[in-house]
Amino acid sequence: MEAIIRRAEARDVPRMLELVRELALFERAPDEVTVTEEHMRDAGFGPDPVWVGWVAEVDGMIQGMAVCYERYSTWKGRRLYLEDIIVTEHARGQNIGEKLFKECVRHAVKNGHSGMLWQVLDWNTGAIRFYDRFGAKYSGEWLNGSLEADQLAMIAKG
Repeated sequence: MEAIIRRAEARDVPRMLELVRELALFERAPDEVTVTEEHMRDAGFGPDPVWVGWVAEVDGMIQGMAVCYERYSTWKGRRLYLEDIIVTEHARGQNIGEKLFKECVRHAVKNGHSGMLWQVLDWNTGAIRFYDRFGAKYSGEWLNGSLEADQLAMIAKG
């Protein structure tokens, strides 16, 4: 059956979080998912949403999702950041990822973003091949930095 792509709704969050956990397992980091269902729902559908998403339904079951948010570059202006595209393992090969990716692209164009960016693990050759099909460019110059909540709290105190 054909995948139906639609805008994510608050009722989709439990299944979306299941997909996030599936991705974390694939990326060898299952313990890194700390977001709660309530937080994810509020961040996407609360009074001040920070992300927008789409889901792919096959036979009434969500088999894929994409989540994006706007970021700002002092060099390029408003840009869309693709946080995740996730397609369940058994639903791959049905162009679901491509359909979700194109929804993100249409959203970026509609909202006047100057571009779209994302990260991909260097060992995820399947994802790299996927993005290569669209002419993606990769930067080997930038390192990804991060601080976790406990680190932020310590820095803020001192």
